[in-house]
Amino acid sequence: MDRPVIRVNSLSKKYVLGGEINRQETFREMLANLAKSPFRRLRRLQGLSPDQQEFWALKNISFEVKKGEVLGIIGANGAGKSTLLKILGRITAPTAGEIEYVGRIASLLEVGTGFHPELSGRENIYLNGAIIGMSKSEIRKRFDEIVDFAGVEKFLDTPVKRYSSGMYLRLAFAVAAHLDPDILLVDEILAVGDAEFQKKSLGKMKDVSASGRTVLFVSHNMSAISKLCEQGIFLDKGRLEFIGDVNSAINEYYKMASDQEKIGSEEFFGNLKPELEITRLDINEEKNRLSVSVSPSQAISINVYGTAKVNIGSYRTTIALRKDGYHVLSLHDKLKPEDLIEGDFVSKVEIPAFFLSPGLYVVEAGGYSKNSGKFIWARNLASITVINEWDEKYDTLSNMGLVNLPVEGERHNL
Repeated sequence: MDRPVIRVNSLSKKYVLGGEINRQETFREMLANLAKSPFRRLRRLQGLSPDQQEFWALKNISFEVKKGEVLGIIGANGAGKSTLLKILGRITAPTAGEIEYVGRIASLLEVGTGFHPELSGRENIYLNGAIIGMSKSEIRKRFDEIVDFAGVEKFLDTPVKRYSSGMYLRLAFAVAAHLDPDILLVDEILAVGDAEFQKKSLGKMKDVSASGRTVLFVSHNMSAISKLCEQGIFLDKGRLEFIGDVNSAINEYYKMASDQEKIGSEEFFGNLKPELEITRLDINEEKNRLSVSVSPSQAISINVYGTAKVNIGSYRTTIALRKDGYHVLSLHDKLKPEDLIEGDFVSKVEIPAFFLSPGLYVVEAGGYSKNSGKFIWARNLASITVINEWDEKYDTLSNMGLVNLPVEGERHNL
């Protein structure tokens, strides 16, 4: 078995939030404060002021990364992703735990990490190379390639403080990726680049990993994570919730997001409710399953079961999908409302394969009676996660819209 190049064991990071820095008290003040509030004094003896509280950004994190592995680190804002990379990059120290490394580490955690604003681009290339332990001859050998990738040749001898944010970013990434680090740490930094730069950078990161070097990549872009990484870890509130196959890690992340939507917690409402009851919603024949994950190549069937307590008259069932707070589409069991008689019924709709782009969709459902103008509706009934998975038949990851249109046009020579 390959020896890990990174081994993280019981890593924790604590911050103290709020309050003012304690000044040295006189003996008289100490006795007075102790008499007034012994519990508050106890907190001060522990090193905390009354207004301060402990916050664990990371708590007991343990994992290993093998040579040549590309590890995606995902989680919601505040999950501890950037803190983890800063500790791995030796920018900040852990509160507890230990890390073992094999090889040289380069970090790209913020625009121009490790750059000195008063130095020129040329000088900063050599400075960064020296920081990660490269010799001058090694840096000189890669120098032209770095400059070409960054596209800053005209400004090479200009202090980087005069660079635009885009120039700063291109040079910072070029330095980190080209100076042959054994381990490359990359934060959400790529999100601030334009689409062309992001594509170019992802390609370079693939080259880095293909050459046997190790990459740890933090991003909220699940498409980029899925394209680039084989393994993933999912952090939530500073704790490691999952480590394994990257698509499984993404699925765990989406499941957490669906929990935050309070899926399945909402009851039906509306003035049609006394006359009609919706009893069950199944996705892909899975009875009452609140969260379902599907491949882009898989069609999605949704069945809504209900009971009409009286003859409803002209009626149709509607199923809606919401993504990132936006209403994406609505589906109906009938194009035009039709009579619904008293008794049990099931309404069925199907979403074709490759129609939905990868992501988390929240399911809403209900119905409307044209005769009476009455309705019944419920939000957050279930969630559907379309995983980031490339398919030879149709490359869903190349489509950045809310939905795909899985049909072909035509092309012919004129």
